[in-house]
Amino acid sequence: MPQLQNTPLQAGSDAPHFELPDADMGSFKLTSEQGKHNVVLYFYPKDDTPGCTMEANEFSDHEEDFAKYDAIVVGISRDDCISHASFRDKHGLSVLLLSDTEARVCKKYGVMYDKEVDGHKKQSILRSTFIIDKQGKLRHALYDVHAHGHAQEILKLVKEMK
Repeated sequence: MPQLQNTPLQAGSDAPHFELPDADMGSFKLTSEQGKHNVVLYFYPKDDTPGCTMEANEFSDHEEDFAKYDAIVVGISRDDCISHASFRDKHGLSVLLLSDTEARVCKKYGVMYDKEVDGHKKQSILRSTFIIDKQGKLRHALYDVHAHGHAQEILKLVKEMK
């Protein structure tokens, strides 16, 4: 796993609160889901890239399965709302996509790392997923995950929650 800029979060702790804009410029607040839904919060590097598209499609394909367990799926990247809307519409995604252009929430969840590209260091998001229960507690904190088959793995973990 790459060297993260912040200490990784641990299962059992309170999920860091946040509010971010979605693809339609609406506002999503994590606290508004408490008592209503479990939240599958996944961080991904970039809209409309092969791995990120695969992951978003797989999560979207399982939307009804997650709903059976009172879970919603929320994706976060540093792309802006317009990019998210285009990505969602192009691929028919049903997951909620949130824009964290300043990486504030990415840093709270400890998913940022320095990546070397063409001899230059740039900050990137480490593909990571968090399962947050209805009480706002982190049940799972998974860093450096693989896109393919990930939605099914997360669904299995959500099903096992009591």
